[in-house]
Amino acid sequence: MKNAPLCVFDLDGTLVDSLPDLAESLREMLATYGLPKLSDERVRPMVGDGVGVLVSRGLAAVEAHGIDHDEAVRRYMAIYEPRATRLTRLFPETRETIEALRAAGFNCALCTNKPVAAARIILERFELAKSFAAIAGGDSFPARKPDPEHVRRTVALAGGTPDQAVMVGDHRNDVVAGNGAGLRTIFADWGYGAAAMGDQATAIASAIDDAARFMMAWFKSE
Repeated sequence: MKNAPLCVFDLDGTLVDSLPDLAESLREMLATYGLPKLSDERVRPMVGDGVGVLVSRGLAAVEAHGIDHDEAVRRYMAIYEPRATRLTRLFPETRETIEALRAAGFNCALCTNKPVAAARIILERFELAKSFAAIAGGDSFPARKPDPEHVRRTVALAGGTPDQAVMVGDHRNDVVAGNGAGLRTIFADWGYGAAAMGDQATAIASAIDDAARFMMAWFKSE
């Protein structure tokens, strides 16, 4: 192989179970406006399209009207960033799988719609930042998932090529962006996205170590 194979991972719902911190931050933001709370389960399907969309969906869910969206996003981020790892945890086998992939000659990259500063906070907290050749957030480039350009630029930043890369994520955005960028895609069935979001993926994995087995088999055969 001319290039080392590259595993491009989503973050929320793929590497980390961040729903508790995302949902609690949304509740605290809504409370600053005197608005009702939303349960974790109501917030779960709102995750995956970035902070701006999460805030919009949260406001819509409580039928909030006349609130300045940009101000609400600023309030949300002021609450979320300091507590981004308070309740967030790695999914089982995440660290071990990343170590196994790197030992097998793979590079790893992160492509998330979360702001890159918050993504780095989480990776640093779990001592994983150094395991990634590139970390790209929703504000790293002009485009973000589901735009394939987000994945394409992340692959380039990591020194990879689309034909030697795989996108792993739990949301339709990951599958659409990865496919559009010319990567093979693995839908993370252990995450937050509905099962139907994985219909167009190259493969569906029930756990992160299953995803690694797919990748190792694909590139070993080449």
